[in-house]
Amino acid sequence: MPKQVVIPPGTGKPLAPYVPGTLADGVLYVSGTLPLDADAQVVHVGDAAAQTRHVLETIKGVVEAAGGTMADVTFNHVFLADWADYAAINAVYAEYFPGEKPARYCIQCGLVKPEARVEIASVAHIGR
Repeated sequence: MPKQVVIPPGTGKPLAPYVPGTLADGVLYVSGTLPLDADAQVVHVGDAAAQTRHVLETIKGVVEAAGGTMADVTFNHVFLADWADYAAINAVYAEYFPGEKPARYCIQCGLVKPEARVEIASVAHIGR
């Protein structure tokens, strides 16, 4: 099965050997996305809501570059640094998924950048 690498314009250099997204057989896999600028620096330090918005905008860019919309997202893997941020993250998350919600799981864990409050990876089924 052929796969297509998805790298939106303006994407910064990744922290490790991965790409922002991979499209295979109509399924888009979006790599874990941290609240990073083009220089791989954490943005909106201490603000979980602003970091979540940044992460979801980045994911939206990958999904759109693959030809989809956020309505095509079927599953999200949500990683948060502190359960105290859960409500703030969910408030922003709900803005990006106003209709039928994708399936998801959410866990608390240490993130690769200590200043990051949230990381999200997604799966989207782009129309066939």
